Amino acid sequence: MIWKIKTIIELFAENTLRKNVKWNNLLAKQQCPFINKKCVKTRKSEPSVAIGTCTVAYGKNNDNVIICPHRLIENNQIFLDCIHLLTQHEPGNELHIIPEVSVPGGSIDYVLASVKNGKVKDFTGVELQTLDTTGSAWGFRQSFLKSQGLKQSAFDENATFGMNWKMTAKTILVQMHHKITTFENLNKHLVLVLQDCLMRYMKKEFSFEHISTTPKIGDSFHFHSYQLLPDNDKYRLSLFERASTDADGIAICLGLEAEANVELEVILKILESKISEKTLLKL
Repeated sequence: MIWKIKTIIELFAENTLRKNVKWNNLLAKQQCPFINKKCVKTRKSEPSVAIGTCTVAYGKNNDNVIICPHRLIENNQIFLDCIHLLTQHEPGNELHIIPEVSVPGGSIDYVLASVKNGKVKDFTGVELQTLDTTGSAWGFRQSFLKSQGLKQSAFDENATFGMNWKMTAKTILVQMHHKITTFENLNKHLVLVLQDCLMRYMKKEFSFEHISTTPKIGDSFHFHSYQLLPDNDKYRLSLFERASTDADGIAICLGLEAEANVELEVILKILESKISEKTLLKL
């Protein structure tokens, strides 16, 4: 039997090993610094209570596994790492980050758009994927807070959680296959942002031999995998690996087929209707 270490690593974006954190203040505010508002993940039984768990330690290697996709947008780095895919972008154009854009095959988490005089000149889709858990990490969260001297409501101290590797990986690849045809038909790029541990799992469990580890600007689909590295008393994301393929390449991974087509003008109108001061990428 392999012993699996399980611990809460980041709670409301704070390192749980950091000293002198005012956890009572964080619990009162329930703020997520990555989206600049209250954490949107709440308990079904207590909708007013934000869960706040960003990252957990899991597995025999004690990996720090991100379980909330909002953790990936730290400092907008993932969007900066996609600018080279805006092949029609020119100096002087504004860059906008537009969330939740509907396209044939589903919706895209974010679209990075190059905009001039209110008109979209180019865009790249950015999809985020973190690990889904099985069971519940709530007991580990509560145990940690209890260890910090904070009184907590009753919880099941025997409850545990696992990582849904297979379903997470297969689901996102199927979704990407549904969406990539749209972007490929428009001669645009779609980027999947994920953690290095999930990328390793995909390579092991799916057919990835044909996926180029020397990413090509001409490929429509790009993988950007990130490591979560210690940085003094916090953690930071660091781009670890890039890879690329096209719609046929994703189909080879899954053996599936999908069709999607949409007029370029339709997506441009959707993006332009969502552009505002709030979506402007600021450094």
